[in-house]
Amino acid sequence: MTPHTTPTLSPQSQRALWTACLFLLLAGFTAPNAHGQAALEVHAFDVEANESVSGAVVHLVNEGIGFESTRRTDDQGTAQWGGLSTAGAYSVFIEENDRFYEARVSDVELRADATRSVTLVLRPVAEYELDEVVVEGGRSVADVNRVNGEVSSSLSAASLENLPVEGRNFTQSLYRLPNVTPSTGFFAEAPNVSINGANGLYTNYLIDGMDNNEQFLGGPQFDVPTGIVKDVTVLTSTYSAEYGRTGNGIFNVTTKSGSNQWTGEAFYLTRPGQPLDGEFGADTPTQRDLSGNTVKSGFQRQQGGFALGGPIVADQTFLHVSLEHTTDFKNNQLDAPGVRQTIDGRNHLTYASARVDHRWNDQWRSTARLNANRVHIENQGGGLTGGATFASAANTEERDGVHAALQNTYTGDNLVYESNVQYSWFNWDAGNPQNPNSPRVTVQDTSGSDIAFLGHPGFQFDSVENTFQVQQKLTYQLGSHTLKAGLDVLTSDHRLAGGGNPNGNYVVRLDAAQTEAFANATLSPSLTPSELPRALGVDPQALNVTNYSVELRPSTFGRRQNLVGLYVEDQFTPLPDLTVTTGLRYDYDSLTEGGGGADAADYNNLAPRLSLNYALDARTTLRGGYGIFYDKIVYAVTSDALESNSNDPAFKNDIRTLVEKGILPENTDVDEVTFNGTRSAQRDGAVGYLQRPSDVTPLSGGRRILNPNGYENPQTHQFSLGVQRQFGDAWLAYVDLIHTRSYDLFRIRELNTPDYPGDGDISAEELANADDPSDLVLDPDEVDDLRPVPGGRSITMTETEGEARYWAANFNLVKDRGDDWYSGRLSYTLSRLRNNTGDINFRAETANQYGDEWGPSVNDRRHVISTVGTVYPTDRLRVTLASLLQSGQPINWVPDASIFGTRDLNGDGREYGAQYVGNSDRWPGAERNSGRLPWSYRFDLSVQYGWSIGAGRVVARADVFNVLNTKNLSGFANNATQSNQIQVGPPGSDIEEKNAGPPRQFQFGLRYEF
Repeated sequence: MTPHTTPTLSPQSQRALWTACLFLLLAGFTAPNAHGQAALEVHAFDVEANESVSGAVVHLVNEGIGFESTRRTDDQGTAQWGGLSTAGAYSVFIEENDRFYEARVSDVELRADATRSVTLVLRPVAEYELDEVVVEGGRSVADVNRVNGEVSSSLSAASLENLPVEGRNFTQSLYRLPNVTPSTGFFAEAPNVSINGANGLYTNYLIDGMDNNEQFLGGPQFDVPTGIVKDVTVLTSTYSAEYGRTGNGIFNVTTKSGSNQWTGEAFYLTRPGQPLDGEFGADTPTQRDLSGNTVKSGFQRQQGGFALGGPIVADQTFLHVSLEHTTDFKNNQLDAPGVRQTIDGRNHLTYASARVDHRWNDQWRSTARLNANRVHIENQGGGLTGGATFASAANTEERDGVHAALQNTYTGDNLVYESNVQYSWFNWDAGNPQNPNSPRVTVQDTSGSDIAFLGHPGFQFDSVENTFQVQQKLTYQLGSHTLKAGLDVLTSDHRLAGGGNPNGNYVVRLDAAQTEAFANATLSPSLTPSELPRALGVDPQALNVTNYSVELRPSTFGRRQNLVGLYVEDQFTPLPDLTVTTGLRYDYDSLTEGGGGADAADYNNLAPRLSLNYALDARTTLRGGYGIFYDKIVYAVTSDALESNSNDPAFKNDIRTLVEKGILPENTDVDEVTFNGTRSAQRDGAVGYLQRPSDVTPLSGGRRILNPNGYENPQTHQFSLGVQRQFGDAWLAYVDLIHTRSYDLFRIRELNTPDYPGDGDISAEELANADDPSDLVLDPDEVDDLRPVPGGRSITMTETEGEARYWAANFNLVKDRGDDWYSGRLSYTLSRLRNNTGDINFRAETANQYGDEWGPSVNDRRHVISTVGTVYPTDRLRVTLASLLQSGQPINWVPDASIFGTRDLNGDGREYGAQYVGNSDRWPGAERNSGRLPWSYRFDLSVQYGWSIGAGRVVARADVFNVLNTKNLSGFANNATQSNQIQVGPPGSDIEEKNAGPPRQFQFGLRYEF
């Protein structure tokens, strides 16, 4: 059993945390600052005359923060407020007068960097003889958008509280939103959701409108717990020019704040695991923990935390703090000759957040926000169903980070100014070894089968990001025009320690006697490389080392990425019922220089935006729009080209050969496209055990260079058309049609590709007529002779030439609870996404022939039906049932090595199997991703019961995931190399079940709230 010690922060973590705290402390004594610019647009509408009402006095009150304001509607019947705080809830109303009865909308909550639209429906006094009439003009979710053409949907804190959500992790709730589905990624920690079927790495994650992206590969840096979420919104199409750096979509989280009333919670949550959880029999598949890594039976989760919010000074200064911790308990099985034992492991996840809001005067407000996470995932050795990794080769994946943000707003009569700054630090150590100074030893039996792994994990990946972001925003009201302008600068400094093991990796082949001794020995699960000879009873030099490799250049390297965004926007209301929003955004990304220098950078990223919103009446609007949206360059594109590069003279000569042959442009600067990257070397045999030889041969392997042409920022053209209709006070229906066309997407170009005779593919006809299919496979040696640079080495670079097309129709029905006993939402999406690339490491099957790669996206679905319904039988009880029904994801049909002798049919040296690559040779005649997995059906249930204790309330809850214990082979968050989407055989073959969605699982919680 691995001894457990209380983990402590590393020196780097301590320095980053102290820097963030000092940053916040100093800021408290400098400029006044505010939080997440939000706006409210109120429309006064005479329902009898079917026209807008000008000159009406509109009151806006937020008792939670002591805010009151009054404005008159303009000639268009509109009153607007900008620079509002997202804290508390607002009431907006027009008092009864000699023309109209009172109209009021209560509990209006705002989200960061967004304008909310509210319609006050006015009824003339003359129509009634009652003493008092108060017209409620709509409630929180059931508000028609009269502002713009934005296609978006939100989940409020109340909705999140009702949902069955695993581990209070908000990303587990996002696929309840329209156009969002669980995703298939290319590594364990990849984002677990996809917007519009696209790669989740290109989604933009925000907290209160500011950056929350892991800049190296993508995905959220701080995994926001649901306890600090006031609202989470997905923007899927036609959003404001204020938003950039993605052509896909945006998740924007608005955090909770304090108010004049003290509120809080303390909770305990557990997932007890077996024997309560369901099973599928002996073939119960692996599952994923909250980090995306696989676990199996024996997995348990324990969580606890608290939150507290309230006034430091009433009506002026407010505080909200939160702390949550999770410990996962998981068992692995060490199954090697000489030892069979369970190895216990732990995951530790801690999330802390603090927010302070302060109002300096009627014009200035301020907020300081701090988020910190400490995520340690233990890889303790063994395997889920038995593995040969001993505890001495254990490692811990660490994802630690800090955000410190200041968001500053000045609000005048017609002017709103916002000045924001944020610092973030993030450290992703993918395999922090338990024995960092140890070599790695792979022990093989006489047949060459691996029977033990000892010592170091054998690799390094330790990435550190330091990021600063500055935002400057101006909004000016000029008559019927709302003018906006802004600057957003984000600079990230990246440092990576990557490559192989600098202590050396040894492969040891045991002879018959040593193999028998290994099997009969009483071995400790923590057996180290130095203890191996003694355990076998042999002299160390009696061990036969068949291969030795070592990292010759252990170093830390990186680049700085500078992102600059500028935008202007005009929201114009030429008619009372028509709003036209025009915008123009400009983006610059320093990484677009690639290996071509400043002259190769992408300077022409002008992105026009246009949206229209037309109100047919007080409850119905038409909306639509068009815009161009640019992605940033994923830093891994640059990092991979640095790490896998070389400035060795021989390699530079290879690059010159590619220039001479016209494969690279004639103006290529060889010194700019190459870099002194990591360098592994090896020696076959004749190495003493744990004796580091000096005469090793550098490995040739594959190399990657920086693109001498630079890179284009991927761009997407988005089109949308939709209609919204509110029914009564609590029902909202809306339909959106979406089309996107994406260009300049990432993919890999092979520079040393052979000049195939023909196209290098096997046709279905040739396969049918072949006596022996293996005779059709191209000989790799013959292929190597056809390469421009001899020796068969792969030389690649990233290019931005890929394309994608997306079509979708989305139908939604939302029911607010109001005064009823039920609430819910229903969403149906019919969609289609086709592309010719899927990831930054995507390669064409044969010789850069990307025209043959057009096919469904790995996350393409035809049909997605999502429903959430909550009933409130009594004041104490609430029951929520959530379902997600999805048609099957695509299948890629790959060759059967037992028939062809290999999966590498075209002889280019690539077989499917690399963890981060989702493409491979296909079965002859099969198109990419041409098959389909079965439909996925999942139903989740949450039951909550509360009772009063003192000034607060205790709530007990039970969540059941996959209530029907359905075995789903498709539709769940998954890793591509473990999924059922790669199938061996011709199209239509039986599906091999490699993985499945989790069986029925239970989660129980107890919460005290006040």
